[in-house]
Parts: sequence; structure tokens; C-alpha cells
Amino acid sequence: MFSEKIFLIALIVSLGLHAAILIQNPNFSIFTPKQKETTPEISYVKEPLKASEEEKQVSSQKREPFLKLSSKITADKRNPPPFIEKQASPSRNIDENIPKPSFERPTFTRPDISAIKKKITLPPVGLDKINNPTYISYYQIVREKIRRAAYQNHNRAETGNIYISFIISSDGYLQETRLSEERSAPSRYLREVALRSVKDASPFPNFPKDLNYPQLSFNIEISFDLE
Repeated sequence: MFSEKIFLIALIVSLGLHAAILIQNPNFSIFTPKQKETTPEISYVKEPLKASEEEKQVSSQKREPFLKLSSKITADKRNPPPFIEKQASPSRNIDENIPKPSFERPTFTRPDISAIKKKITLPPVGLDKINNPTYISYYQIVREKIRRAAYQNHNRAETGNIYISFIISSDGYLQETRLSEERSAPSRYLREVALRSVKDASPFPNFPKDLNYPQLSFNIEISFDLE
């Protein structure tokens, strides 16, 4: 019993000491303090005040008005002179006042300068003695190319026939050209056109496989006519 009393006394003394120590601490509190709530600060920006309709009317009235022409123009107003109708003299005829059209006589151009309706043909020469159809078909191609070149080169009103012999190699190039003096027209112009047309038409197509020759000779007759 005595020991229990001593334990209770010691316990009471220790509790009292601890309570005195805690009470002396300024930060000690039985209840946990609540945190202060902070409210965000909101700042409003004031918009510039708009001018009212009355202020607009006042400001528009203060503007300077447009210049009035009547107040600025100082020139005197003058009326135009009166219209005086001129009377035609009775001695002149009315038709004299009307301008007469002028006509110019047309100028006639020479036939060698104006457009010429040309007709150029190349009749076949010596095909009745040839039985090779490949040679005949190739000969027709050569004649057509020369005819087109002659049609482009001929630009005068001269007519006649020109006879030419020439040699073509297997690759289609012109090797030799000769003009027949006896069978051709005496016109120097037509002879030059015929020879130039043969040269302008070359090179010709290569020989077909059936014409297995290094070169072949051809005879043509160019007929220059007018429609």
C-alpha cells in the first residue's frame, strides 16, 4: 500500500512539471490553428470612355465647312456671244459646199510579182523498161520530194520542161547531177530552179533491202506550167 502511494505521488509531480514546461512555451496550443484563407486580388482596367452622340455632333459642328464656290470665285459671269446664222450667197450652188469624194486609179502589178497559180508535175521517165516494183516505189518517193522543192523554188511566170539525170548512193545522198541540154527548155531561170530543187530534196531515204546496190541512177523531167 505504501509503495503505491509513493508511485502516485511521483506520477503527479512529473505531470505537474511537464505541464508547467509546456505552458511556458509561447508556440504551444492545444488546438491546431487554422490557416488564414487568402483571397486573390482582382484589378479591373477601365476602358476609355466612348464619346456620346452629343459629343460627336459637337465635334462635327466644330469642323470647318467645305469651301463654297460662290464665295471664293470672283470672276465675272459673262454670257456667250449671240449666234449669228450665216446665209449662203445666192450665186453659189448648194452642191459646191458638199465635199466630193476623191477616187484613185488602181495600180496594176506585173504578173511575175503577184501570186502565181503554179502547176508543177514530174511525169515518169523510162519506167516501161523497168520491172522491179521496189525500184519503182522508191523512184516515186524521190520524184515527190523533188516536186515539192520545185514548187517552193519556182516564183516566176515562166513555163517549160527540164530534163535531169542524177545518182543517189545507198544511204540516200546525192552524188552527181547532170542537166540534158538538148531535152531541156532554154530558160536559164528554169534550169537553175530544177537543179536547185534536186539538191534541196536530198538527202533521200535509204535504199530498201531489195535494192542491194551501192548507188543507182535516176532520170526525171520537171514540167513547169501555170493554171
